[in-house]
Amino acid sequence: MECLHPVLGAGELAAERLEQANINPQTGLATDYLNHFNEVMMLLEMLPDMPDCAEDVLEWEPLDYEGHFENSSFKDKNLAIMAYHAAPNFLREHLEKQVAGINRLVGKIQDQLRETPDPAKIATDIADRATNEIKPLIAVAGAVIHGHVEPEATQHEGEGAQAEIDALFA
Repeated sequence: MECLHPVLGAGELAAERLEQANINPQTGLATDYLNHFNEVMMLLEMLPDMPDCAEDVLEWEPLDYEGHFENSSFKDKNLAIMAYHAAPNFLREHLEKQVAGINRLVGKIQDQLRETPDPAKIATDIADRATNEIKPLIAVAGAVIHGHVEPEATQHEGEGAQAEIDALFA
C-alpha cells in the first residue's frame, strides 16, 4: 500500500480549515512564522532609544518553520506543519532562502554587538541596517507566504517552478 501525503485543498488540509487557522490555503504557509523575525526586527529598531535591548537581540536564535510552530502557542501548529510539508517545493525553497538571508544578517549584527564594548555607539547604524536589509527580506518572505513570487526568483530553481506557480494560481 502506498503512503499518501496530505494534499493542499483536500482532507485535513481543506481550504476552509486552512483559512480558519490563518494558513494560506493556496500556498500552505502561515504568516505567523514571520512573528519570529518581526520580534528581532522590533528589538533592532529600538536599539537607538533602548540600547539595553542588545541583550535580547543576542538571545534571539534562528528557528526554521517547523521549529517555530513546535515551540509556539499557535492553536493549529500541527496543521501548520502538515500544510508546510504539503506546500509546493519551490515556495518552501524560496521562503527558506529568504529566511537564510535574515538569519545571516541577524547573526552578523549579533557578532557586531558582541564585539563592541558600547552597543549604544553602533545602535543607530544597526537599526538602519536592519530597516534597510532585514525588513525587505521579511517582506519578501511574507509575499512568498501569500504566493507572490517574482518569476526571476525561481528561474535558477528550474523551468518547472514557473509552471507550478502558474498552475497554483490558475
